[in-house]
Amino acid sequence: MTDSPTNSTKFAPDIASFYQGTSREGLAPSLWTLVLSQVTTWIFARSLMNAAVLGFFYGIAGALAYTMYYFSFITGAHIVDSLRFTHGFSNMQGFMQVKFGRTGEHLYNAVISFRLISEVFSNLLVFGFITTLFIGFNETYLILIIAVATLIYSSIGGLHTALKTDVVQALLTIIAITVLSAAMFAHPLFSFSDIVSSSDTIDNKGWILLIVAFIQIWSYPAHDPVMTDRGFLADRHTTKKSFYYAAPISIICIVLFGLLGVFAQLNNVGGADEVTQTLNTLFSPAVMMLFCFALIISAISTLDSTYASAAKLIAVDMKLIKPTVNNGRLVMAGFLLMGLAFIATGSKDLFDAVAVSGTASLFLAPVVFFSIWSGWEVKAWAISVSFVAALTAGIVYMLENGGYISVMTSMFGVEHKYDKLLILCVLASLIGCVAFVLARIRNQTQSRF
Repeated sequence: MTDSPTNSTKFAPDIASFYQGTSREGLAPSLWTLVLSQVTTWIFARSLMNAAVLGFFYGIAGALAYTMYYFSFITGAHIVDSLRFTHGFSNMQGFMQVKFGRTGEHLYNAVISFRLISEVFSNLLVFGFITTLFIGFNETYLILIIAVATLIYSSIGGLHTALKTDVVQALLTIIAITVLSAAMFAHPLFSFSDIVSSSDTIDNKGWILLIVAFIQIWSYPAHDPVMTDRGFLADRHTTKKSFYYAAPISIICIVLFGLLGVFAQLNNVGGADEVTQTLNTLFSPAVMMLFCFALIISAISTLDSTYASAAKLIAVDMKLIKPTVNNGRLVMAGFLLMGLAFIATGSKDLFDAVAVSGTASLFLAPVVFFSIWSGWEVKAWAISVSFVAALTAGIVYMLENGGYISVMTSMFGVEHKYDKLLILCVLASLIGCVAFVLARIRNQTQSRF
């Protein structure tokens, strides 16, 4: 499957607009539409809360650890560029099918399907939590209201609608974060030196999480269709710039929001165990409403893009249904229902979704290093080994963190969940990469005889 200017015209204009974000005239999105869309779909409600929470519990190390994930824009730019212009593919599925057969394609689709469902789940969860905290309405009703509202307007125009609304939502989010940061910097209790020294002990687990994030960013973009879908919409020059421009904007925004958590931790005189409770004592109601506003806007902006990517995944990339507008809308509704089902399980840990998803994505690390960037040809068994290793690591972390098992402590002598996560990520990455190296050696050996 090659990438060409005619790809967006293989559907009727309204279908191209719905699935590929083109205008009714068939024009690709502009540079700044892509930049702001990338920014707002990655500065989502879960990310903002995670940055603040990690800053609250681990100081500047926690804030920087979560910020590390945003270097995925740089690795993502090179992954997409290689897929499109070195290998000539218009999506990751086509590459996986050619290089690893149906096995590779199915494994990839399974992981990104989970990723999209987790996006719906986590952003709706943040919305319900924040609005209940500051507005006082019933959480269940609020989640259902925003879920249905975003589904309705997302289903009108699909990806094209998401791109248009992303621009406004990104600007509103950036303005909100800027004002919140100004309020923090102007606060009489704010001390930059205290912020910098907030993680000055070597055993701070935020530094461990920073290493985890660094390991995961090499494969993380490849399993996030919300990011990579935007890498196949415009020409090469525009696409690369959109990733490179989105990176520093997103990094600055996440660092600033993470600093709110650090600031709250440094001034937590009441001993509160939640970042929002502490911030509520430090800032005026008007500032906290702005905090709430930033989270709500970011949740909405990510939900519509997630719905659009889900529709494209099922109808265009996986080809399970005919790519019509109505079928796309049905897929959106289906992913919403699956996200709501996850919420019904009672899970509340937002970073766990990132950790499990990021760990599972590590099966793509050797794909990126050796197949996409190095052009290696290996047998499908290598990707299967890599997948089993990464998936096992993700499941073990989830079970360990939930208290269902305790094998990591007995095997490696570690107690903290981030120590366990680091070991699991290293093992999963090594097993996957070794599998690819062995498969490469075997291929070369067989070719000589």
